[in-house]
Amino acid sequence: MLIHKLFATFGFWGFDWKSLVMVAIGLVFIFLGTRYKMEPLLLIPIGFSCILTNIPFSGLMEAQGLLALIYKYLIRTEIVPLLIFLGIGTMTDFEPLLANPLTFLLGAAAQIGIYCAMLLAIVVGFDIKSAATIGIIGGADGPTTIYTAVKLAPQILGPVAVAAYSYMSLVPIIQPPVMRFLTTGKERKTEMASLRKVSKTEKVLFPLVTTAVVSSFVPQATPLIGMLMFGNLLRESGVTERLASASQNEIINISTIFLGLGVGATMGGESFLNPGTLLILGLGVVAFICATAGGVLLGKLMYLVSKGKVNPLIGAAGVSAVPMSARVVQKEGQKENPGIFLLMHAMGPNVAGVIGSATAAGVFLSLLR
Repeated sequence: MLIHKLFATFGFWGFDWKSLVMVAIGLVFIFLGTRYKMEPLLLIPIGFSCILTNIPFSGLMEAQGLLALIYKYLIRTEIVPLLIFLGIGTMTDFEPLLANPLTFLLGAAAQIGIYCAMLLAIVVGFDIKSAATIGIIGGADGPTTIYTAVKLAPQILGPVAVAAYSYMSLVPIIQPPVMRFLTTGKERKTEMASLRKVSKTEKVLFPLVTTAVVSSFVPQATPLIGMLMFGNLLRESGVTERLASASQNEIINISTIFLGLGVGATMGGESFLNPGTLLILGLGVVAFICATAGGVLLGKLMYLVSKGKVNPLIGAAGVSAVPMSARVVQKEGQKENPGIFLLMHAMGPNVAGVIGSATAAGVFLSLLR
């Protein structure tokens, strides 16, 4: 009798085609993370959690199951995404942005990808809250995408998180064709003057002023901007090295593990395997392309207004995939002119994009919650 009962609880009796497909998807994520280093810090935990979630009779997604608790208390409460923003703040150097504040505009222009994807999502049938969440993928900011999804559309958290992090890893593939299509060889060769030196006073005041300004106009963005700027203040104050070190090491590492496990917990076969997931993945590509185009086109305008002193390629770094998109700009520029160095110039709009996507998320939350 007991043996009979034991056989009845074997997991393989409960597998259906959807759970098997999701296990395969989890294995693909792990393969992409290990073999091709595509966002491995997220794709490997997400992939493994996806496998665990789809094992029948495991109990992990029951009321008191481990993955259910991680999702309920660490993801749905927004604690983990905000702690990751704290870590990002301690790792982010805003000096290139402060040295050339005009690059704020490039970071803002790249956010057009958010609104393009949102409008297209509405056209294809998503409700406005889901569409806004999908649009945030265009900001190329994983924690902000997850934060917005939890607030507005938790039912699509898995697909939007997968799209955001997958396409962030594909920035070196997605962005260059758009950059080359919208610029001429002459524009891509443009050298830019060295950036000025930024004082410590400016660096310390920046997180304080940014928090005050953004929170005054978009209060719903305060949790994201506040944690980002608090982390940056720990970095720049020069007197909180231990806290800054913990934020960008132990805290963000632990939070990343829980974020991956929590996102993977939402990837059950019933909720993930549907036409909507494919649409979200497709709209994510559109969001990235439009964001890149928006930044580059404003960069071209700056090139004309400055009479050839601004390389329009740096506008592509307005998406907040830090520092990957800035490195893509550097690489594309050196293909045309091996002697130019655009990395630091591109870091200005790159870090501005982090602020821009968080602010855009705050606007959506203010209007739609």
